[in-house]
Amino acid sequence: MAEYQNRRIVLASRPEGKPSVENFRLETHSAPQPKDGEVLLRTVYLSLDPYMRGRMSSAKSYAEPVAVNDIMIGATVCQVAESQNSDYQVGEWVLAYTGWQDFAVSNGDGLIKLDASIPPSYALGIMGMPGFTAYMGLLDIGQPQENETLVVAAATGAVGSTVGQIGKLKGCRVVGVAGGIEKCQYAIEVLGFDACIDHHASDFSEQLAAACPQGIDVYFENVGGKVFDAVLPLLNTKARVPVCGLISQYNATQLPEGPDRLSLLMGTLLVKRIRMQGFIIFDDYGSQYSEFSAQMAQWLEEDKIRYREDITIGLEQAPQAFMGLFEGQNFGKLVVKVNEPL
Repeated sequence: MAEYQNRRIVLASRPEGKPSVENFRLETHSAPQPKDGEVLLRTVYLSLDPYMRGRMSSAKSYAEPVAVNDIMIGATVCQVAESQNSDYQVGEWVLAYTGWQDFAVSNGDGLIKLDASIPPSYALGIMGMPGFTAYMGLLDIGQPQENETLVVAAATGAVGSTVGQIGKLKGCRVVGVAGGIEKCQYAIEVLGFDACIDHHASDFSEQLAAACPQGIDVYFENVGGKVFDAVLPLLNTKARVPVCGLISQYNATQLPEGPDRLSLLMGTLLVKRIRMQGFIIFDDYGSQYSEFSAQMAQWLEEDKIRYREDITIGLEQAPQAFMGLFEGQNFGKLVVKVNEPL
């Protein structure tokens, strides 16, 4: 069997506030050798997602943190480089969770073989966790109805862009929030949103209110901060707010200022009978993945859903690309191309 060198990026230290390059370390070791019943996986694509910031922290959360000096976690699309398992052939594509490295060994548990008719990297985005998050969060918690107003933050990201397009398929008026004129134009001209507001605008709150003259029935929350502050007074009675993330707060070192903010939120939830629910996609909806997968594949085949990737080349570029997530530097689903396909 060939001997491979395995580059891997480990958590060198826990960040205080925004992550920096000093929090990561690139190492090179000999790749592991598969034993009987195992396969050697070669990473081709690595997903970079906001939730990874939480795993870099030792704070209590829904999942265990990455230990200092351990490999950074993450979903990957891999090819089988060597196989000692009759269920897997060399060259096959699989969805795995092998993290920020070139190679990993697996006994096959947890691997998902990928449909050859769909680009393999899509398993990290529209056909994977982000798409699944958008689908279940909107349809199960948001419960959009025809002619309702749906607002979605980070509207051109992997989750937000999918939420908005599903909302349009369900007959909603869809208003996006994004960072910059180019992203807003893309949301309207390519994704089919009815309007998109640049959150950098000095009169952002006023523009959002003007774009939602009938109020907001569903707000898909994945940002928090000033966007939610502008949305809150516009929420209609019995509005629904699925919460899948709060990227604006992931680097915070203390609670936001303003002791009355929570009281205002709770009062609004009570008076307007708003449903606001957080969810962890695979914990809460894992059994429904096949339903999502079949429907999303059909929508893609029928060209009813558009999807955009932002691909960074090279494992060594992963830390810088990851940090850019929190500055809105990516345009579409952020993926690292770690290696060329076999």
